Amino acid sequence: MGKLCIFSAVLMIGAMFFGVGAEPVKDKQALLDFLHNIDHSGHLNWDKSFSVCKTWTGVTCNTEQSRVIALQLPRAGLSGPIPPNTLSRLTALRTLSLISNNITGFFPSGFSELKNLTYLYLQFNKFSGPLPLGFLLWNNLSVANLSNNYFNGSIPLSVSNLTHLTSLVLANNSLSGEIPDLNIPSLQELHLANNNFSGVVPESLQRFPSWAFSGNNLTSADALPPAFPVQSPNAHPTKKTKGLKESALFGIIIAVCLLGFAVIAAFVILCCYGKWGEDGQSVKSHKKSISLKKESPKIRDTNKIVFFEGCNLAFDLEDLLRASAEVLGKGTFGTVYKAALEDTTTLVVKRLKEVTVGKREFEQLMEVVGRIRHDNVSPLRAYYYSKEEKLMVYDYYEQGSVYAMLHGKRGEGRVSLDWDSRLRIAIGVARGIAYVHTQHGGKLINVNLKASNIFLNSQGYGCVSDIGLEALTCPIPAPASRAAGYLAPEVIDARKATLASDVYSFGVLLLELLTGKSPAHAAGGEEVVHLVRWVNSVVREEWTAEVFDVELLRYPNIEEEMVGMLQIGMACVVRVPDQRPTMSQVVTMMEEIRQVINTGNRSST
Repeated sequence: MGKLCIFSAVLMIGAMFFGVGAEPVKDKQALLDFLHNIDHSGHLNWDKSFSVCKTWTGVTCNTEQSRVIALQLPRAGLSGPIPPNTLSRLTALRTLSLISNNITGFFPSGFSELKNLTYLYLQFNKFSGPLPLGFLLWNNLSVANLSNNYFNGSIPLSVSNLTHLTSLVLANNSLSGEIPDLNIPSLQELHLANNNFSGVVPESLQRFPSWAFSGNNLTSADALPPAFPVQSPNAHPTKKTKGLKESALFGIIIAVCLLGFAVIAAFVILCCYGKWGEDGQSVKSHKKSISLKKESPKIRDTNKIVFFEGCNLAFDLEDLLRASAEVLGKGTFGTVYKAALEDTTTLVVKRLKEVTVGKREFEQLMEVVGRIRHDNVSPLRAYYYSKEEKLMVYDYYEQGSVYAMLHGKRGEGRVSLDWDSRLRIAIGVARGIAYVHTQHGGKLINVNLKASNIFLNSQGYGCVSDIGLEALTCPIPAPASRAAGYLAPEVIDARKATLASDVYSFGVLLLELLTGKSPAHAAGGEEVVHLVRWVNSVVREEWTAEVFDVELLRYPNIEEEMVGMLQIGMACVVRVPDQRPTMSQVVTMMEEIRQVINTGNRSST
């Protein structure tokens, strides 16, 4: 009897440590039936001898490990129709993501059994036929993205019954008919662009921007063709007036005069100081020299500069203060200077602002960042701390930032970035961020990722700068409008950054490299058009050359690579953070594309 008890105890301990406990047997078999009956080129580690909850790629179970609650298989090489009576048996499923596969056929009727479904992502496939009437049964549905497929027919009226729906994306399909009156108070995001809708935009939906309805046959002024920049979403039809009052006419004349004066003044400033880029960064910087001592008069010599191991620089605080300096730009976390020391050494000095942490926390973060050594991370060479001033010292990159390379002065003499250069930049940045995310227990967040903070290393790969500054301020400072184009929705709304927020910012950078367009572009007046929205409004069924930078179109045999990179970029900028890949996954996907070059499938390298 004693031996039996000991044996039972061993079994229980083994179950605890090796996962031999409860398994969702029926859900596991449903997934195996799905995999065995659909074409797939990916290598899924779905081995029936291993735990479905602990080892299977893309599968998430509940805390009791009794049911599968999430299935996420983006870019898994799935092809053909979804086998009937397979996924529909996962009745506890809350999240289903099959983004960017090659799935065909009608929407599975059996999905009406998934009554717990909350997040549905089926974009970038080849589904066809009408939208599911089963919408009526998904009372918990919050997000539904069925864009970039071949769905036709009309939008079912049953969508109006989805009282928890926050996001509905049906863009880039072949839907037709009138847009129903979707009076859903919880709906925050709607995208119906590039379909065949007719009629007018219902009054309940006119709160959404005009680009959400562009590319249709609508008679409302809210329906505009996709273009860059997009017309202001606040534009609405106005009634013609019989005439203007004399006072109104006088006011208009004065306003026009003032506007003309402002335009002339702006032109003079631009001529004097060059073309200013993102966050005030000068693409063609003026050469006015300044003194860091005058810029930072509160610096006291009693505090010394702290150098990091491996730094071969030799200067003291007085040398730095005497250096001839030049403003390179002003951003979210401070002003950046180019400083030329008397011994001809050139450095970059970042003068921080709005630092809320104390000396101990500041020094601890500097030590963490200063120890990072990676080919794709710009090293922090030294720092200075006093109560009044905080400085960070970096290497100076003679070639300038990626922002200047992409958006600098165009015309004769300008060398544009070719495809291989952009690919190296993207891969390098991805490697750098992925490495940073593994440091300091996964607590280091870049948050300041943008083209003006990306440089080229000696091999021409992207090198990311400004690591970890998010930890110095709480909450994150409000960014300038152009910098906001890189930030994930959760950062803008809650001023709280995560590793997934960096993935979003990288996705925006990748789209910037592919399109040649800035993340946020002034479209006249105060309207700002965001790159992510524009790309979503233009991409339709087939990947078209309209999305890509015209400067890339002269390079042969790169279409498949550009499309692959575009798919990765759009996967990174999905709205829900949990649906974005990790940076390590991004690196893997990008290096697979890079192999096309290494195997000699293209003539240029």
